[in-house]
Amino acid sequence: MISPLPWPNSNSGNITYPTDHPYVRRYWTATIGPGAVADLLRLATAAQRGRSLRRPTHLHVLVRANLAHTSHGRVFVRTRIPQLTAIQIRLLPPDLRRAHPTIGSLEQKRSGSLP
Repeated sequence: MISPLPWPNSNSGNITYPTDHPYVRRYWTATIGPGAVADLLRLATAAQRGRSLRRPTHLHVLVRANLAHTSHGRVFVRTRIPQLTAIQIRLLPPDLRRAHPTIGSLEQKRSGSLP
């Protein structure tokens, strides 16, 4: 059993999403797979609620994707999920790559400039 801890966002300038946001399920699932996203959601929920759970099967995938990290026997997980990197976006299937919002459009939505 592990007791994950929230991993705070160190760069407030990055665009992030809550774990229940459709962006996470749509784009991160295409990037790391549905099992890893399910593990991410379970870890983030456990971290936010201070609960323990079994060590996730896909923890190594989450660590490689920089969504979790381990240090001194502890597991830290992001509770706000970052936007995909440019490389990750380029690796998306063509239909998702075309549908992926650009950073400029996200910033405009955030500031209320877009309808």
